[in-house]
Amino acid sequence: MSNLSRSESSLSQNPGLRYIEPYYHPYKTFAKQRWYGRELLEVVSTEFRDRSVEYYRHALEAGVTTLNGKVASPTTILRNGDALQNVVHRHEPPVTAHPIQIIHEDPKGDYIVIDKPGSYPVHPTGRYNKNTCTETLQSPEYGYKKVYTVNRLDRLTSGLMFVALNAKAAAVLQEDFLKGRVKKEYIARVRGEFPEGEMIVDQPLLTIDKQSGLVVVAKEGKEAKTIFNRVFYDKERNESVVACRPQTGRTHQIRVHLQWLGHPIPNDPIYSLASVWSASATFAKGGIDLTPSDWKADPGSTAKRDYSPPRGEAADWDEAKAAVDKRMKEAEARKEGERGRKLMPRETGEDIGSSSPIKLSDEAREIIRRLRRMKDEAEDWARWKDIVLYTNEATKSPAIIKSLATSLVHDSKATLDQLPDKPRSKKSPKSSVREAPSEKPVSPTIEPEKVEEVKESREGEAELFVPPEGFCKHCYIPLAPDPDPDRLFIYLHAIRYKTSFGQFETGVPIWAREGWNGENSWEARAKGQGAAREVKSLEEGRKIAAQESEPIDVQPGGDSP
Repeated sequence: MSNLSRSESSLSQNPGLRYIEPYYHPYKTFAKQRWYGRELLEVVSTEFRDRSVEYYRHALEAGVTTLNGKVASPTTILRNGDALQNVVHRHEPPVTAHPIQIIHEDPKGDYIVIDKPGSYPVHPTGRYNKNTCTETLQSPEYGYKKVYTVNRLDRLTSGLMFVALNAKAAAVLQEDFLKGRVKKEYIARVRGEFPEGEMIVDQPLLTIDKQSGLVVVAKEGKEAKTIFNRVFYDKERNESVVACRPQTGRTHQIRVHLQWLGHPIPNDPIYSLASVWSASATFAKGGIDLTPSDWKADPGSTAKRDYSPPRGEAADWDEAKAAVDKRMKEAEARKEGERGRKLMPRETGEDIGSSSPIKLSDEAREIIRRLRRMKDEAEDWARWKDIVLYTNEATKSPAIIKSLATSLVHDSKATLDQLPDKPRSKKSPKSSVREAPSEKPVSPTIEPEKVEEVKESREGEAELFVPPEGFCKHCYIPLAPDPDPDRLFIYLHAIRYKTSFGQFETGVPIWAREGWNGENSWEARAKGQGAAREVKSLEEGRKIAAQESEPIDVQPGGDSP
């Protein structure tokens, strides 16, 4: 088990989470077409949102990124063929300590079927690289030399996945999925009393914001169809457990179709938040108004706009409008007072709609704005400004400049190539895997007195700069608090796949069983005998996963998936 120090990992070690030690990682990618003609800082701050605009600006000014082999500045214009390169000190978010369970291993060695826990991304993406299904399966912990994903699940969704062990098997299995020869069934817990009988939703789906991943029902979208059947109604919690049979495989299909019916998944961080979809009980039932606006919203302007509540209670909309007006004024003040520097589209909100294939309505823009604000507030961007404030002069030290690297490439499609002299390592990362809850840590903050103290202590000796507690001693970024294990998954699980070569299924998640009291599996284990047991082997992890599962018929009326 890895013994991570407080300064090199998260603020505390939650035994219900799996950690990866921070590590340096080289990146090399080529400019995408949508980046052409845009400034480097604008592209970075708009495309990638895991750090603040201030941090990106400061890191680029420190010269940590090269363009075609030369140091790039924030104002460098990107062109066709440009090669970007940098080295980052990666702090991967932890995932659940619950192991990936192997449901079936093909006797011929062509494929495996796994039960993916919620919180695991399928493949490297965003801030996740080693804490992903593909990388974990290829580590010594599981021992597979090469894996090919056949079907994919959202990071927060759990359940069945087919993983091929060679390219030929991958092609065959992928064709089965594309041709609709694989019948899929999911189980979900939703808000409210879901109607009895079969419900069919065939509304087309469209992604209108890549940054937040927002998908909505829209006539311009791709064909999508899902069949729903209620399994049972939990009167005490006013929630229903529903069997879901997607006939197509669109992004967020089940989640959006359930929202369209007015029964979103309760812990869905995108489609079931009152602060995003208004405080009314409808949660965008029947879809949102996508009628194109006559004007493009600009949060950087204080000009008065005529808003009208598209749905929900007027008081809720008034509250949201007041918040937007306040941010408009704050943005205007920043525009006039921040050393005359140019504000990025991400700071003004001008980039909202830039990735949408259709012109957006006022309502759609406001929903995207709320989703982005929610994420920014959760990440607490003020912390990044704090660290930039008192490391500005410290970066005169070559050692500090070297370590102030920031990631410019965050999705697997962008990481087209590794540095030629830095081959990708298959060495397994050290990780911490235990099983018991712990108290959620408090996010770090920097007090003004501490800032002044650090400033004074480093005058004339920038190389002696030492970050305070709660910040990485290598790259000086604030160490994020551990996520709440309850927020690492949603109540959506791929429970059964029926194929031409067999039927595969998992046990029913604890939250989908009748009589569930709200506790999750790791909480229940912690209260019983063997609490806080360490998972020392794959076999032990499989046994634990099997003990938590029990078969149940989720097909009312004998319907087959």
